Formats: sequence, structure tokens, C-alpha cells
Amino acid sequence: MTEERKRFRLRALACGLCALAVAGCASVELGSPFDLQSFEASVQRGVTTRAQVQAWLGAPPSRGVDVESTGETFEQWTYYYGEGQLPRLGGSRWKSLQIRFDAGGVVRAYNWSSNPQP
Repeated sequence: MTEERKRFRLRALACGLCALAVAGCASVELGSPFDLQSFEASVQRGVTTRAQVQAWLGAPPSRGVDVESTGETFEQWTYYYGEGQLPRLGGSRWKSLQIRFDAGGVVRAYNWSSNPQP
């Protein structure tokens, strides 16, 4: 291996270690912030539509299907947001909101969860 190649590898290793050190202090965010209180104040089960939810919260980052034990299926949208500091996420904050729509695109149910705020 040439001396120039060794120096290049050493610089690359040093840059990689610096990047890891910086990442160790970095903030991380997952998902997009959303206003749960505003959603709860506006949503009406059996009335609110997919279009209204999307106007309030934007496009859902996750979509899926929920199948009940009776065989009834619902479209499910999931909104989530989390933030914290790497490498330890002990002081992180997160919340998620799942909304179920019937075949007509109307809200049938929703649930949310979050970690306790200090």
C-alpha cells in the first residue's frame, strides 16, 4: 500500500470518527409535529371525513388496515412525532395518533398515546 493511500485512509477514518462524535450530541426528530388538542376539539366520530383530517393534519406518514375480530375492516392512518438527543433518548418526547375510517371515509374511531411531559 502506498504512503498516499495510507494517509487517505487515515483521513477518512478521522473524518468518520468526527462524524460519530458529532452525531453523539445530535438532535433527532421522527415524523412531523401535529396538534392533538386541535384535532380532538374538531373531530366528530361518524361525521368527520378523511379530507377534513388531511386538511387539519396533512398527509399521514403511515397508512394501513385494521381488521376487527368480526371481519370488519377499517383504513387506519397513523401520525407520529418524536424528538430527542442521541445517543441516549432518555429525555425524548413522542406522541402518536391512529385514526380509523369506515368504508365511506368517515372517522369511526381514534386513539392517541404519548410519553408523560415533565
